[in-house]
Amino acid sequence: MSMIQAIIIAILQGVTELFPVSSLGHAVVLPRLFGWSIDQSAPDFLPFLVVLHLGTAAALLIYFWRDWLGLGLAFIGLGPSEERRAQWRLLWMIIVATIPAAILGLVLEKLFKSLFGVPSIAAFFLIVNGGILFFGERLRRRAGDKTIAQMTWLSALIIGTAQAFALIPGISRSGSTMVSGLVLGMHHKDAAHFSFLIATPVILGAGILEVPHLLHAGSAGIGNVAWIAGGVAGITAYASTAFLMRYFGRHDFQALDPFAYYCAAFGAASLGFLILLG
Repeated sequence: MSMIQAIIIAILQGVTELFPVSSLGHAVVLPRLFGWSIDQSAPDFLPFLVVLHLGTAAALLIYFWRDWLGLGLAFIGLGPSEERRAQWRLLWMIIVATIPAAILGLVLEKLFKSLFGVPSIAAFFLIVNGGILFFGERLRRRAGDKTIAQMTWLSALIIGTAQAFALIPGISRSGSTMVSGLVLGMHHKDAAHFSFLIATPVILGAGILEVPHLLHAGSAGIGNVAWIAGGVAGITAYASTAFLMRYFGRHDFQALDPFAYYCAAFGAASLGFLILLG
């Protein structure tokens, strides 16, 4: 993989990871559409994608630093007692929402890895993702008014289970979790906020498992390229997060529809093109 190719994929990752359009699906489909000779089944391709996700995790930590600082202070027992209780409750909600993805990721690791090198599957699930976003908006009977503080343990588990399906290329992690939050009665902004918070432990967990493989692959030349690309992904992810939090704060009526139309159109066009390419 050349440096230019890696940076293009990194920018794509940073823009699409937080947008509900599946960054992983795009990372699998676009190299094939561009005709790049990248072996997506190679053992160092998935670790490369994980480093891009680590850049995204760093961006999320920086953007939501107040949340993580509050959680950290509560963890070490600092701050007013009422605030500590609220932060501990949020921390446990994040942990509960993280468990399903962690379990499925470990149990079905080989199956999910086998899908990363099949662009046609990712294109198909991009279409499915578009349907999830579209119908998820229409399952809402009214504008959500629940906040993160009002979330129940069951709600956190449901959102976390939805997040686990994003291990399939083409299914958006942020999209599936936001749709779950909306159906459970949350406002778009609160659904997005919680979605971004629970992304961090999942992404970091994936990094802990895969980065050693990347470091081992560094002797083949991809290591330095991946770390530079990870920095680019982090910068673009921060900008994407800032945009989306403003967007969802101002829109609470069919706000996911533009992303649904895009996923369906891009997925269908990509699938058709991939079939023609054979």
